[in-house]
Amino acid sequence: MDLEKFRTETRAWLQANCPAEMREPVRSDADYCWGGRRAVFSSPAQQQWLQRMAERGWTVPDWPTAYGGGGLSAAETKVLREEIAALGARQPLKSFGISMLGPALLKYGTEAQKREHLPRIARGEIRWCQGYSEPGAGSDLAALSTRAEDRGDHFLVNGQKVWTSYADKADWIFCLVRTDPKEKHKGISFLLFDMESNGISTRPIQLISGQSPFCETFFDDVKVPKENLVGELNRGWEVAKYLLGHEREMISGFGLGDGQSSIGKAARQAAETAPDERLDDPLLRAQMAVFDVRAAAFRAMTERFIDELKAGRAHPAQPSMMKYYGTELNKIRHTLLMSAGGSDALEWDSTRSGGGAAARAWLRSKANSIEGGTSEIQLNIIAKHILGLPTA
Repeated sequence: MDLEKFRTETRAWLQANCPAEMREPVRSDADYCWGGRRAVFSSPAQQQWLQRMAERGWTVPDWPTAYGGGGLSAAETKVLREEIAALGARQPLKSFGISMLGPALLKYGTEAQKREHLPRIARGEIRWCQGYSEPGAGSDLAALSTRAEDRGDHFLVNGQKVWTSYADKADWIFCLVRTDPKEKHKGISFLLFDMESNGISTRPIQLISGQSPFCETFFDDVKVPKENLVGELNRGWEVAKYLLGHEREMISGFGLGDGQSSIGKAARQAAETAPDERLDDPLLRAQMAVFDVRAAAFRAMTERFIDELKAGRAHPAQPSMMKYYGTELNKIRHTLLMSAGGSDALEWDSTRSGGGAAARAWLRSKANSIEGGTSEIQLNIIAKHILGLPTA
């Protein structure tokens, strides 16, 4: 298709179908649509936006139409994202199924697994969580001990996961389990199972932000059908690494905030509750200008990485580079927003501050450089696999 014609048609469709409310800036996590069996929409407009985009396949525009996607080329997908950003439209659906599991299933899943899970992910019908980290297996993820015993027609899973984001709200989990105790990396398998299965329990972990998106997850004799094994038995580490690349790409995007707005615009919104001369501070303004330059460079690098990834030319360690820089950038962004807000940004529970949104987001940003692999781990990967530096 002619890209200019596609852009014109896409712009017109978005203008006609994106509700006005869905073009307003995101104010809190409640403004994101996560979908799922127990989804509670913040407004009719949020539900309408999801339904319209899902019907067109544009929640996952570059997935095949057979699996609920839009079947768009890489160039068309890029145009769509540009037009969504230009309109200031919110994501119709935020989903670990889209950003992590979906790409892994497209590469490693059976045809039956793709047809069962991908369309429901695209429509926002199932919300997924990730069962990777354990109390004794964080940065050394391959040391995991949650085990899955072969019981003929099913696996019997026992163990514990930690830092399982939104496990208490998820419908299904994609999970790493040990199927061969004699091997480390070559004894891990990748399973999918329903969070309503008997023997699964979750417990939220309260963070310094006062919120609890992370959970502990416990498995006690959980039966998982054999057909829910993704990839080959004991070869789950290969699937896990591929998925981690997409997770790190997702986390890296936090550094850009809403993706388009300058830090100055966001800072002005942060200072609106009690306008004063804070934003006239030349040092703060200079720091914001430097941030915007870095964010623009990171945005350009992100576009290049996505193009290389779609073309199969991306370096396997590039997601680590993106994840490291994006999460460090995000911490700087929230620090600048706190500086712009002054003492008002320290409010914790007031209506005026949106329940302490700025302070809680600043505290939450500290976890970005830990989750998905710490910044130290990412730097080690970059040093070894991109710079070719010797190991200690």
